[in-house]
Amino acid sequence: MRIAYLNRIWLFMVGATLITYTLGESGLASQGAAWPVGVMFLLAYAKGIMVILDFMELRHAPVMWRVLLIGWTTLTVVAIGAAWWMGMRGGVSLH
Repeated sequence: MRIAYLNRIWLFMVGATLITYTLGESGLASQGAAWPVGVMFLLAYAKGIMVILDFMELRHAPVMWRVLLIGWTTLTVVAIGAAWWMGMRGGVSLH
C-alpha cells in the first residue's frame, strides 16, 4: 500500500514537472500573462511539500522539523514570487 501511494505521488510530480516545463517554454509568462507563473509556483510548492512529507518521511516526524522545512519552502516560494511580481510591475526585463 505504501509503495502504491508513493508511486501516485511520483506520477503527480512528473506530471507537474511536464506542465511547468510546457508553460515555461510556451512564452506566455514573458508576454505578460501572470497565470502561468502562478500555476508554476503552485505546482512547485506542492511538489516541495510532497517531497518533505512523503519522500523525506517527515509526515510523522516531530512538529519542529515539519514547521522548519515547510516554513522554509513557503518563504522561498513567496520570496521568489514577490521578486518576479515586483520585476513585472517595474517593467524590468528578466532577459
